[in-house]
Amino acid sequence: MNALNDEELKLFVDSVRNYFKVTTGQDPKITSAYLATEAVEGYEFNGIVSFSGSYSGQVMVSMPAQLLREVLVLQGETDLSDTHLLDAVGEIANTLAGNARKNFGPTLGISVPIKLMGATGVTARVRQRPYAITLRWGPLPALVCVDVARNA
Repeated sequence: MNALNDEELKLFVDSVRNYFKVTTGQDPKITSAYLATEAVEGYEFNGIVSFSGSYSGQVMVSMPAQLLREVLVLQGETDLSDTHLLDAVGEIANTLAGNARKNFGPTLGISVPIKLMGATGVTARVRQRPYAITLRWGPLPALVCVDVARNA
């Protein structure tokens, strides 16, 4: 397997930025994008989409409840239950994966999003060195981990 190049990784940063801009009308601030060398601390709501075919690995979106609630309110949602917050973070992960398919081609297989509550699920599901994108949407933090490699 081959690691993604800078351009491929930038697609995920741009996708995160575009998601917030389109759905909320507010740009997030990308606070860092780096190759993590230690366990990545996530937030309480996590959506994970796995890739297969021409690429393998996964993209994980991790967000605190407050951020998801505010995004849902901006979208006119009134159900702010934990179940609905899990659905929302899964949908965000699915959107980022769908954007990856547009760029990586139709041979990229995308799984149904897995949704997890609790930050401990994050460290157990990523490899030792994922590409981590941290951001702030207003005062609220979030994390996207890109753990994807090109299959030779």
